[in-house]
Amino acid sequence: MSGQRTSREPVAITGIGQTKHAAARRDVSLAGLVREAARRALDDAQLSWADVDAVVLGKAPDFFEGVMMPELYLADALGAVGKPVLRVHTAGSVGGSTALVAADLVAARVQRTVLAVAFEKQSESNAMWGLSLPVPFQQPLLAGAGGFFAPHVRAYIRRSGAPGGVGALVAYKDRRNALLNPWAHVHEHGITLERVRSSPMLWDPVRYSETCPSSDGACAVVLTDRAGAARAPHPPAWVHGGAMRSEPTLFAGKDFVSPRAGRDCAAEVYRQAGITDPRRELDVAELYVPFSWYEPMWLENLGFAAEGEGWKLTASGATELGGELPVNPSGGVLSTNPIGASGLIRFAEAALQVRGTAGEHQVDGARKALGHAYGGGAQFFSMWVVGDRPPTT
Repeated sequence: MSGQRTSREPVAITGIGQTKHAAARRDVSLAGLVREAARRALDDAQLSWADVDAVVLGKAPDFFEGVMMPELYLADALGAVGKPVLRVHTAGSVGGSTALVAADLVAARVQRTVLAVAFEKQSESNAMWGLSLPVPFQQPLLAGAGGFFAPHVRAYIRRSGAPGGVGALVAYKDRRNALLNPWAHVHEHGITLERVRSSPMLWDPVRYSETCPSSDGACAVVLTDRAGAARAPHPPAWVHGGAMRSEPTLFAGKDFVSPRAGRDCAAEVYRQAGITDPRRELDVAELYVPFSWYEPMWLENLGFAAEGEGWKLTASGATELGGELPVNPSGGVLSTNPIGASGLIRFAEAALQVRGTAGEHQVDGARKALGHAYGGGAQFFSMWVVGDRPPTT
């Protein structure tokens, strides 16, 4: 139709809020937990509940807390009664998917200001049981996520020829970074590389200090259009690209070390953001690394390093906070893991970096950042690239 606007509305992140993540937040209910993060995000954007047009809520499987369809129970706590509420679920990648669904509502001009919230309260659940439910037509998974992913790590080591100590380097880096992040769950003062290396073996080759904790926590972001960004009290982060991709858990020829869905998702995000050399053009990356070896694995999957070279990038110190490509300056999933929120935390931390408001773990001069999440059997992926200026169209 003549005169019809077909371009996407630029999307700005004007508010970011997290809870203090902990092994058990017994001081709050599920409703109190999500409201805490949402209130902080609204305060950051200097908005009220009435300014929110819609709410997008994400979490991992309902089995994790045993509260079915929590979006109905939580609508009142999030000021969403009488407003559109969408529930998102894409396993561990759900936090990232939640942000992308919210961003698309704004980009399509369906809503002007959207609150995205994701959470998990693992202290009221049994994730091992939730991950071990019998699924028709396949063998039951009885070892939790670590038992599922450890063989893929061993396959990576065999394929790449990586030395055995790379995982410990990642864990040592991320736990030190977490000490700079007041919201992080694990603050391991006095952490040493030797302590990581000597921690008990859980799933060969993944040691206790190389795996994520079980956390209670929530994260929220406010996404809005150009007009909302102009009214924001602080310079916003801008969405330059976002994508989701998935593939089956099991199929003939599946590459568990470097899933095609991850490669395809990254390629689409880079295409949207106009990025041709991610290692040079991105200033920081918040990657979903629940087991330390997944840092070098994802560096390859996402195009930061050639196949078999990701571990060399990690071992060189390039992914340290002061390195060429800082990875997980927040401490990452290795230090904070409220499963449903873990992906949104990666996206939010990327936005904090380009806003220049990441506090003690701020990367100097960060102008473009990647937020990344994966879930299921390394089958669901969500990613976005955010920048300190609006995207050029």
